[in-house]
Amino acid sequence: MPRTEPDGAAERGEPVGWHTPLRTVIGTRAARQLSEKLELTTVGELLRHYPRKYDRRGKLTDLGGLKVGEPVTVWAKVLAVNDRRMGSTAKVRNVTQVRIGDGQHDLTCTFFNRWNLAGQLPVGTEAMFSGTVSRFNGVLQITSPQVAKLDPGSAAGKDAIDVIESFPGGVIPVYPLTDGITGALMQRCVRTVLEVLDGIPDPVPDVLLAMRRLADLDTAVRDIHRPRTAEDLAAAQARLRYDEALSIQLVLARRRAEAKAFPAEPCPRIPGGLLAAFDDNLPFELTAGQIAVGRTIEQELATIHPMNRLLQGEVGSGKTVVALRAMLQVIDSGRQAVMLAPTEVLAAQHAKSLRDILGPIGAGGELGSLPGAIKITLLTGSLGAGTRREALLDIASGQAGIAVGTHALLSEGVFFAELGLIVVDEQHRFGVEQRNALRSQHPAKSPPHVLVMTATPIPRTVAMTVYGDLDTSILAELPKGRSPIATTVVPVAEKPGWLDRAWQRVREEVGAGHQVFIVCPKIGDQPVGAKSGRGAEESDDGMDLEADDGPGDLTERRPPLAVLEVAESLRDGPLAGLRLGILHGRLPPPEKDAAMAAFAAGHLDVLVATTVIEVGVDVPNATMMVVLDAERFGMSQLHQLRGRVGRGTAAGVCLLVSESPEASVGRARLSAVAATNDGFVLAEADLGLRREGNVLGITQAGKSSGLKQLSLLRDRDVIEHARADALALVGDDPTMTGHPGLAEMVATVIAQQDQVYLEKG
Repeated sequence: MPRTEPDGAAERGEPVGWHTPLRTVIGTRAARQLSEKLELTTVGELLRHYPRKYDRRGKLTDLGGLKVGEPVTVWAKVLAVNDRRMGSTAKVRNVTQVRIGDGQHDLTCTFFNRWNLAGQLPVGTEAMFSGTVSRFNGVLQITSPQVAKLDPGSAAGKDAIDVIESFPGGVIPVYPLTDGITGALMQRCVRTVLEVLDGIPDPVPDVLLAMRRLADLDTAVRDIHRPRTAEDLAAAQARLRYDEALSIQLVLARRRAEAKAFPAEPCPRIPGGLLAAFDDNLPFELTAGQIAVGRTIEQELATIHPMNRLLQGEVGSGKTVVALRAMLQVIDSGRQAVMLAPTEVLAAQHAKSLRDILGPIGAGGELGSLPGAIKITLLTGSLGAGTRREALLDIASGQAGIAVGTHALLSEGVFFAELGLIVVDEQHRFGVEQRNALRSQHPAKSPPHVLVMTATPIPRTVAMTVYGDLDTSILAELPKGRSPIATTVVPVAEKPGWLDRAWQRVREEVGAGHQVFIVCPKIGDQPVGAKSGRGAEESDDGMDLEADDGPGDLTERRPPLAVLEVAESLRDGPLAGLRLGILHGRLPPPEKDAAMAAFAAGHLDVLVATTVIEVGVDVPNATMMVVLDAERFGMSQLHQLRGRVGRGTAAGVCLLVSESPEASVGRARLSAVAATNDGFVLAEADLGLRREGNVLGITQAGKSSGLKQLSLLRDRDVIEHARADALALVGDDPTMTGHPGLAEMVATVIAQQDQVYLEKG
């Protein structure tokens, strides 16, 4: 590609490397386009902008996979040209439609005020057409595309042929593009850079490359852009996937190593202490899983290194008891424990559950309490000023052995006497900054031990990638006496009569002396929430709701069903005469508590609620749940919700009511939920059905947008190997001073803000 600046690095004979500015290699104009449109400013950034797919020379591009809104460059043959003249006073006086095809599919290119296109693009001409795909009158088209004929007689044609013919093996890369950037421009820029690029030093040690049978970096980068054979392309992709996996794991391994450099306060088990008394008076037997995980936690709390453990467990698997035993061990050593919950309802539920489970030894601060009894203090944002002051004083003075609360525990003015253990429940509902705030609240003191819990099963690859700095324990076994839950999809669009049967079924359950949850995605009485940053709808309670996306999904969706409207409709309609209550996040705390207490005591037959009941609510007499607009919830969220029923001796029933068409992504998710009660199977299925998104948790535009080669669904082995390699490489060198090339690779592959996200956990 010709360059306009004679003083570029390549012309001056200076080496062109990873950090060389693009303007010195490809010229100012092209470099400005790449910088403004794709945020690509250096040679390395351009070469990390990998092709999204590959076409073959000699075969016309398949036009069948085009998507509306997608910028494309296609090689196709002109099939027909149709000119239509408008009125002489019209702004657009001539419209030309050129129909192109690849032998299987057609595409229309529409041009305005372009004269004699029939002469310039006669039928049979092969050309490159670049533009953005749109839909007009139900037909796919490209409006005003750029055209480069494959005709040696034109300058554009010579350049196009030169570009295409230059690809060895006839494999032509197709790049992610944006408005103003064509495929031909990207190909010419990449070719120019590769022609003058010096060899790329490989940061990965040769012994690892040999052990993992990986290509060197210089070969991989060249082959990802200009593959000589299909085998070379596969080898290049394998190496670059490994680079991304290794970069993530190096950040996590570095954090592990750095954590070991700050000694924690050991909290060994004390014979005859509160933990021993608790175990001696347990009214039930611990499961084998609870015993095994408890033993591991007991050993880690006794060391000088801070525990950082992720505890996964199905709904009802007994995570709270495991966490409580860990808190008692810490309290026995004279330190405090904190339990952080995402909602006020759940925080209050946890505080009550802890008091109930502990019995007399959890009644500290009350009249007649036993000597040495633990005081459990609740701190939430809605506490009155006087109650809040008292709670803050209890926590700061050490009177509170266990502090339970919401985000209020992370606010300024909250101080702990001797914080020894943080338990984070439903960790996925807290932002990175929030989770990190409590852990680093007193940097001058020993860091606390951390136990992160979730009832939302995490696929193994996600756990290794996002929570790779945490040791993982899984409680897969359910306590004795838990009843099975039968889940059924109610497809009201195809079978409207099924909804009437669902309300009849609710009456039958209540008639048998049981209680029912009805879950809605919205509270109501306010406008529908805006789209969240992750592309999902947001409920009034701040929970994320799924948005259907895919073939067959609803194109114009009505507003989500809301608690207030549904409750009123049911009272006056199919559930008239039953005792209905409501529960949602905007109720004042006393009303929330009253609603939950009334339901738990059996004074209500039906509770119409939002996802505020998703976790922590334990009413053994609740045997049935009806989830309305179920397609708007995620699979793991539905699994959590249905775990609220069947907690007693009677079997549980869950009905997932949906208007989504049978062929939609939303219905596929619901069918998967109905097919299994195994949350870990669902988590893997969910990963397969949804877009993987940005695994690092930060969605940026341009060059720093997520992972480009690594797939969490496909590349489990790569991630496992990279994790083992990263732990071995970092060892006692968390700053990687002995491997400067690897540190630079991490900075190149993962944007700085994403590194910060991973480091904070």
